[in-house]
Amino acid sequence: MTTKRPGTDGGLSRGLLLLMSVATGLAVAGNYFAQPLLDLIGRELGLGPTSAALMVTVAQGGYALGLILLVPLGDLMERRRLAVSLYAATAVFLLVSATAANGTVLLVGTALTALTSVGAQVVVPFAVSLAAPAERGKVVGTVMTGLLLGLLLARTASGGLSEVGGWRTAYWVNAVLMALTAVLLRLFLPRQGGDSGGPTYPGLLRSTLALFRYEPLLRWRSAIGALSMASFSVLWTALTFLLVRSPYGWSESAIGLFGLVGAVGALTATVAGRLADRGHVQIVTGAGALLLLASWVAVAAGARSLVWLLIGVIVLDLAHQAVLNSTQNIIYGLRAEARNRINSAFMTSFFIGGAVGSALTSVVWVRGGWMAVCVLGASFSAGTVVLWVLERIAVGRAANKSLKAAARRGHDAQSSTAAR
Repeated sequence: MTTKRPGTDGGLSRGLLLLMSVATGLAVAGNYFAQPLLDLIGRELGLGPTSAALMVTVAQGGYALGLILLVPLGDLMERRRLAVSLYAATAVFLLVSATAANGTVLLVGTALTALTSVGAQVVVPFAVSLAAPAERGKVVGTVMTGLLLGLLLARTASGGLSEVGGWRTAYWVNAVLMALTAVLLRLFLPRQGGDSGGPTYPGLLRSTLALFRYEPLLRWRSAIGALSMASFSVLWTALTFLLVRSPYGWSESAIGLFGLVGAVGALTATVAGRLADRGHVQIVTGAGALLLLASWVAVAAGARSLVWLLIGVIVLDLAHQAVLNSTQNIIYGLRAEARNRINSAFMTSFFIGGAVGSALTSVVWVRGGWMAVCVLGASFSAGTVVLWVLERIAVGRAANKSLKAAARRGHDAQSSTAAR
């Protein structure tokens, strides 16, 4: 496996891109193993539905904390060392979950695993920095396909492995794979970053927050991404509760197979990336936001129809991926020197949205069932559409002001020349 180093022709080999895509998927997978196993884990460890669903919220909250505290280090430290260290730590924390004797230990293991699994978000901007500018959308799409496939197929893998050796087996297997991935990243990633003249760590964190003040597009896109992720999280958190009950009554392994359904949507990420590279990034976002909202009609009908449920899940995942990929294509083009901090700021908002969605889902499910869950998810999706429209209006107004200011400067310059 070879890679074209930064500063040569700006390219990225297929072999290294594949490794980075797989690495992102494995990193996030550990945060989602529990979703199809919530009932099984709850029965063994004595957890109720609300406590079991808390595992999902803890995972997303821990991930958000890692995004805030660890991902910006990619603009300060040598990036290969940072990525390898985070992957190795994740392998260790997965072992904590695998050996948990009670719910408290499992929650701690879940939180720590989520905290360090943000290594995936160090790898994503790393891949972007190695890519040629004209291929940024395709590279983002490929790496994020790996991430979303890991997120979705984790459910399939954990469901199948639980049938073989219990729910702990998924954590043991992922721990081994993460350790192996750390070794491969150490061998094949190029050294990058780590200049001694960079900012201090506190300064790095302050500058990450300051990006929200100075980059309007980052603000808009962070809010859009957060609502999209909240809608996505509502579905996948509640899906387990629906499928274990009448009229479905599925086993954990069968529920895990739904990850394969969601993977269909994930595989469209490279298509969205290529469209973005061709200048259609806003069309991709708008279409994705509208499809996200429409998908909840099918999801609602899926309460008693497997066909409608399948259609809804596929469309929702496809739409969510389109919104995410087009958004990343935009924000990664803002400031190359602050790409890890931009990714940190965006992804923190993104996964906070997911955590809020999961937390509200557990409450709404208990009080109103599946239809109430669908109203919640559709509300988040509608917010995504509204924010995208408002962003287009705001950007258009800013562009008009810039054009008018430029025209005034040109007129003043002509007037000054005539006066002379």
